[in-house]
Amino acid sequence: MKVFVAGATGAIGRPLISALISRGHDVVGMTSSEQGLESIKKNGADGVAANALDPLAVEVVLKKVRPEAVIDELTSLPKRYTAAEMRAAADRDRRVRLEGGRNVLNAARAAGARRYIVQSTGFFYASGPGLAVETEPLALNASPAIAASVRTYMQVEERTLGAQDLEGIALRYGFFYGPGTWYSPGSDVAYQVLEQKYAIAGSGSGVWSWVHVEDAAAATVAALGCAPGVYNIVDDDPSAMSVWLPAFAATVGASEPPRLSEREALEKLGLDFIYYATRLRGASNARARRELGFSPRRLEWLGGTEAAGRFTQSA
Repeated sequence: MKVFVAGATGAIGRPLISALISRGHDVVGMTSSEQGLESIKKNGADGVAANALDPLAVEVVLKKVRPEAVIDELTSLPKRYTAAEMRAAADRDRRVRLEGGRNVLNAARAAGARRYIVQSTGFFYASGPGLAVETEPLALNASPAIAASVRTYMQVEERTLGAQDLEGIALRYGFFYGPGTWYSPGSDVAYQVLEQKYAIAGSGSGVWSWVHVEDAAAATVAALGCAPGVYNIVDDDPSAMSVWLPAFAATVGASEPPRLSEREALEKLGLDFIYYATRLRGASNARARRELGFSPRRLEWLGGTEAAGRFTQSA
């Protein structure tokens, strides 16, 4: 199958290109830079340069490629994961996902693509009992920046799933970890943990759903042949911050993370951090396991951690 990947040099774009090629697909990746083109070519795919925010440029390259499927992994996130840099990148990232993604979707339709796969969120579900399934609502009433992100993801999903002439699929990925992500040994977060700058706030009971980028890439390739709709692409073992963060610290050779009260965290780190630490809800991957044959690895730094505080999947 001829597959076009927008956002081909991001954290998931790189392993996705490799996974698609290994399965025999004809792959073209889009990037906005010459450096990105070199990266795509090194991974064995053809590359095209276009700014996602330029609708004409995107339409030209899509009509030239004429893919059967388009995968939208567009983001504009900072290389360093800090509150200040995330705030600074938020408007640009939102614009790339909304305007850039709309340009790619419109160009895919004009080029005659039949399937469109888009990146969404598997960790911003509204509060509720147990692990969230795809039919449950997202957290529109979360803290301000998180609620804004939720609205962005909802617009992206509605646009994709509502395109009547395309088979639309939204993949709700968990937090990425592994090579090239914020969460891996030697990463920016690892350094923050080593320097005791990454704390557990309050109860630390916020439940995080994860996915290794290579597992996310494999699920995305599988989504080329699944029924249209929404799929949680998350690990089997969503874990509370009070469980995963000390385990991650041990993996990178750091001391036990500091603990802050919610009041201290609010003053030092802000309301969004408290939401991540205390209110996130884990997601179920049962549908992806059933319909995509998804079989994610266990979160690497929980390999030797006791099961207490973790959550199990339902069939």
